[in-house]
Amino acid sequence: MKNIFAIFLTLLLFSSCAKIEELNVNIKDPTTVPGESLFTGAQLSLSDQMVTPNVNSNIFRMFVQQWTETTYIDEANYDITTRPIPGNFWNTFYRDVLMNFKESAKVLKATGNLPGDDPAVLENKLAIVEVMTVYAYSVLVETFGDVPYTQALDQAVLLPKYDDGLTIYKDLVARLNAAIAKMNTSEGSFGSYDNMYYGNTGLWFKYANSLKLRMGMVLADVDNALAKTTVEAAAANVIASNSENAAVTYMSSQPNNNPVNENLVLSGRNDFVAANTLVDMMNERNDPRRPLYFTPVGEGFIGGIYGASNDYTQFSHVNPTLTEATFEGMFFDLAEVEFLLAEGAERQFNVGGTAAEHYNKAISASIEYWGGTAADATTYLAQPSVAYATAAGTWKQKIGEQKWLALYNSGFTAWTAFRMLDYPMLIAPPDADSELPLRLTYPTTEQTLNGANRAAAASAIGGDAVTTKLFWDKN
Repeated sequence: MKNIFAIFLTLLLFSSCAKIEELNVNIKDPTTVPGESLFTGAQLSLSDQMVTPNVNSNIFRMFVQQWTETTYIDEANYDITTRPIPGNFWNTFYRDVLMNFKESAKVLKATGNLPGDDPAVLENKLAIVEVMTVYAYSVLVETFGDVPYTQALDQAVLLPKYDDGLTIYKDLVARLNAAIAKMNTSEGSFGSYDNMYYGNTGLWFKYANSLKLRMGMVLADVDNALAKTTVEAAAANVIASNSENAAVTYMSSQPNNNPVNENLVLSGRNDFVAANTLVDMMNERNDPRRPLYFTPVGEGFIGGIYGASNDYTQFSHVNPTLTEATFEGMFFDLAEVEFLLAEGAERQFNVGGTAAEHYNKAISASIEYWGGTAADATTYLAQPSVAYATAAGTWKQKIGEQKWLALYNSGFTAWTAFRMLDYPMLIAPPDADSELPLRLTYPTTEQTLNGANRAAAASAIGGDAVTTKLFWDKN
């Protein structure tokens, strides 16, 4: 009798648990997320991180002195620890970007094509996920140096080791080559799930080669032979017009609006003004992009003193075009491509054309992208202070200064370009916490939770300081 009662009680408990579990299931949620949706989410997270001016996670516009602050000036003085900036940046990339790209590829492989798709479409999707993954890892390496890579994203490894930055970067180039080779440009890919090229594989092919061009140039001072072969292989297949720029489309309402709109308009805050470092150089050269970048003060343009407390009403502000909810988030544009080709020409790489020709095309592309005319570009280039033959300094100074001007509103890319070329000459403000940062320090959470691996990485790169030069920053 006792046995019968025990069996009955067990069945009752199991039945009750099953009913409770059923109540905890949200029947409105899908049981699986499509790989295409995971790609969309990761792409948006990546764009948001690179575009946002939120001082908790992205202060690169201030590292390169495009903007400066008004009331709260910690970040313009290179304070990256009062707010956990390195940790927020790190977590976004590993958790929200790379993990979702990994899951996207996993689900795509498991579920196959959407109904009616050619098999080549799936291959294109997987290749594009790989291109975005390569880009994301390249940003991490260019930001921190040695980072978790071979053991990253493995949930079974709680304390991933850090891999050598140069070894990672070379592997990323190889992965990018493989992804490019798999692209079938006569077939589509993600369609409307792709907020950059809307599934146009031909344009993804050009973006991938442009990324390859950039990565090759990053390696130029550390492995010239690999840089040369990489750049020369990419040069003929890069972005060739502003209509082919790699930029993410934003929408008019939250949460899919441009993060600049979120932080400068919807927040109701007046935290940023144009920095005098940038505005002064543009004024000196009669740059036609001034009214396209900034708002005037009276009849001219005035930048706030970089790193000082600035009265918002007294200085030029960000042009309202950039603060529109739908303003695109730029990953790669024609101007950057042409500046990279100019650098390649100066290094005697076979990229077609001369450094001066690519320099002129780069400046013209930037002016026209922002809303200037071909005539504006011609007039600007005719000035002795701008013309390639007469502008001051070495080729690194000529290209570096103009590239910095063209990469306005692309803070991270401008920061990497500055570290590659060492121009323009940026000087830290008197009360800065450090010299101009050349990297972000490792997150404090890594010191706490993954201390031994973090310590080994810090030792390998020469110290966990913002002034530590990374493997590719040789000059």
